[in-house]
Amino acid sequence: MSLLEVNKILASIIVAILVVTIISLLGDLIVNINADKSKEIAYKIEIEENQSESSGSSSQDIEIEPISLLLSSASLEKGQKIYKKCGTCHNYEKDSANKVGPHLWDLINRPKANVEGFAYSKALAEFGGVWSYEELAGFLYKPKEYIEGTKMNFAGLKKVQDRADLVLFLREQSDNPVPLP
Repeated sequence: MSLLEVNKILASIIVAILVVTIISLLGDLIVNINADKSKEIAYKIEIEENQSESSGSSSQDIEIEPISLLLSSASLEKGQKIYKKCGTCHNYEKDSANKVGPHLWDLINRPKANVEGFAYSKALAEFGGVWSYEELAGFLYKPKEYIEGTKMNFAGLKKVQDRADLVLFLREQSDNPVPLP
């Protein structure tokens, strides 16, 4: 390599450094990042306290469409397809073992939190009552909001027809299914 080529390489490196430095200085002059530090860049939104308290929900605040009228026209096939979402954590066969969640055999009108050998959350154990059609549909809508503190990690079923199909399918998983309402 000749001395002329080395000089060209060094000159191009120096020119590149100068160009980057000049662009940086010009950018700092055009966009002054230190200007108006006292100025707020976000808007404050005033919210009344009683409004923020009402945004929280519990099982009494949730309005859920009833499924009783839809059960007579609900589909077992669709319910079985929807159950696949539940099947990763629950079994529905008779005498089946618990998975992450308890088995769902003979669920309708069964007392809550009563499956032997399954550790229920304190919230569900204290909630009490039985799994009626509407109670189960309410829980399936948004479990974490219906019973606050439940361990069930399921987003819920928003469509009322999906809940009706699933509840009808779960009703059939019994030796003596409970009569439809």
